[in-house]
Amino acid sequence: MGASLAGLRAAEALRAQGFTGTLTIVGAEPHLPYDRPPLSKQVLTAQADPPGTALPLPGGLDARWLLGRPAVGLDATARAVTLADGTLLHYDGLVLATGSAACAAPAALSAPPRGVLTLRGLDDALALRAELVPGRRLVVVGAGFLGGEVAAAARSRGLDVTLVEAAAQPLERAVGTVAGAYAAALHRAAGIDLRTRTTVTGFRAGTDGRVTGVGLSTGGDVPADVVLLALGSVPATGWLAGSGAAVGGGVHCDPSLRVLYPDGSAVEGVVAAGDVARVPQPLAGGARLALGHWTNAVEQGTAAAATLLTAGTPAPFTAVPSFWSDLHGARIRSVGLPAVADQVRVVEHDLANRRLEVAYHREGRLVGALTIGRTARLAAYRTALHAHRESAGAAPVA
Repeated sequence: MGASLAGLRAAEALRAQGFTGTLTIVGAEPHLPYDRPPLSKQVLTAQADPPGTALPLPGGLDARWLLGRPAVGLDATARAVTLADGTLLHYDGLVLATGSAACAAPAALSAPPRGVLTLRGLDDALALRAELVPGRRLVVVGAGFLGGEVAAAARSRGLDVTLVEAAAQPLERAVGTVAGAYAAALHRAAGIDLRTRTTVTGFRAGTDGRVTGVGLSTGGDVPADVVLLALGSVPATGWLAGSGAAVGGGVHCDPSLRVLYPDGSAVEGVVAAGDVARVPQPLAGGARLALGHWTNAVEQGTAAAATLLTAGTPAPFTAVPSFWSDLHGARIRSVGLPAVADQVRVVEHDLANRRLEVAYHREGRLVGALTIGRTARLAAYRTALHAHRESAGAAPVA
């Protein structure tokens, strides 16, 4: 279930690991698998047309594709999934890779007028790109990785950009205040009007029903021709209501990616991978986290397939998380889990030469690292984090 990156990698791995049975790939979108990172970068800057985002399909996959047909229910006892068109699919093994959806505007705000958009899929990216006309005014609400990348792409196309963020710095919740302040400096140097410690209180619209401005908690409003809400994402688990699976902030999994019931027992024949999966993280003291990163989807898709095909006790998923982002020509790369750190050590901070190196610790132990312009230094951090994962593998699960 899920025809994006994690689902495709799971399907590939099943065939590569010897599965010769019937393989069905179901996707809520009508598109064959495509790469999502370019949606907030190259697609918006017109460096890549939509066909350039397509993921290559391996020969010999021999899969039945059911696209544009979202799932609406899972009966784990009968081993069957129901699709929106009434199709009933029985399974021996099931991979949950339904990804996540963009967060909508807060309920406290009035219904957004035309021109207020979100970005999660290919169709969203194409709609947003059509709106990014040089000289227009874009307001991006949320300065996380997605919001920052869109703001940077729009600025490079000649738009006036205002970036609104509730926290004290962009990316603060993900990578802390030091790296966040560095990102803030990059945005401001590019001519973006960054408003931190600020939230949106409402939208203003013209007589034609299209957005003309955004009200701010700091008073007044900002004129806008188009608005992007980049307020994060939520795992796509609504269709699992009534299935009995443990769901909350994602699908709860054991260390081998097997989906769990609330009592901690495994749902027979069901695994999860990618954005939808909440997996115990030794670097976070065993807490279950859902990680919306490209590498996580690739690695978990492959590992989930191995778990399905293992007759005995499956191996735990042991990959160290990693991610990257591009802001104004600066490549941000990270390994581990910077967000769970309680101490941050700045190794190098050189804004003029676009260099940054930050190490993150939790209870005195390394849990993550982030670099800009110092990619080669990540290898040593990754090695140390692997060793930490091994020593923390017996941590309690929360």
